[in-house]
Amino acid sequence: MFDVNAAIIEFDKALRVITGMTPASRPNPGTSKGEANLSAQERRHSAGLMRVNHVGEVCAQALYQSQSRQAHNPEVARQFRLAGREEQDHLGWTGERLKELGARPSLLNPLWYMASYGLGTVAAKLGDATSLGFMVETERQVEAHLASHLDRLPPADAKSRAIVEQMRQDEASHGQHAQSLGAADVPPMVKFAMRTMSKVMTGVAYYL
Repeated sequence: MFDVNAAIIEFDKALRVITGMTPASRPNPGTSKGEANLSAQERRHSAGLMRVNHVGEVCAQALYQSQSRQAHNPEVARQFRLAGREEQDHLGWTGERLKELGARPSLLNPLWYMASYGLGTVAAKLGDATSLGFMVETERQVEAHLASHLDRLPPADAKSRAIVEQMRQDEASHGQHAQSLGAADVPPMVKFAMRTMSKVMTGVAYYL
């Protein structure tokens, strides 16, 4: 039976994520860092990378909202909610950094959100162990992706680097917690598909 109230709540969450109305609960790691005197090219590059990271957090909100809502085990649902709250901090931090860099979020955020919510729903329907395994692999790939950004960001951009480093640490923790709850290993073909989709998303989001 269709639950109208639940649908309204989910729509409200989606709207808040897509429009940037999700403030962080933890202090922004970049606040204590001074703003670097970046060249125009460096500023555009930092903005492109932080836009990609912001898109990743939009996707994380959608994934974990759908997975927590449909988890069978209350402890598993709780893990998705806890991870989602920390990812909300990431969303707020990257959004703030984009504004500081004079850049905008991705124009395709509604599409990224809907696609990720659908993926989370499919993973959850396959059972908690599979859903947790999807989380482990997602966080593993995101952690590697953030580590690459630390190599690619302008060395002088301490504000962006501080945000990305804290995000990287949080992502590793999420994956470890999911593993401890009994995550199933994701098949190699699924991992390959996830990497391919991630490359498409990051390539587009850097510009759009």
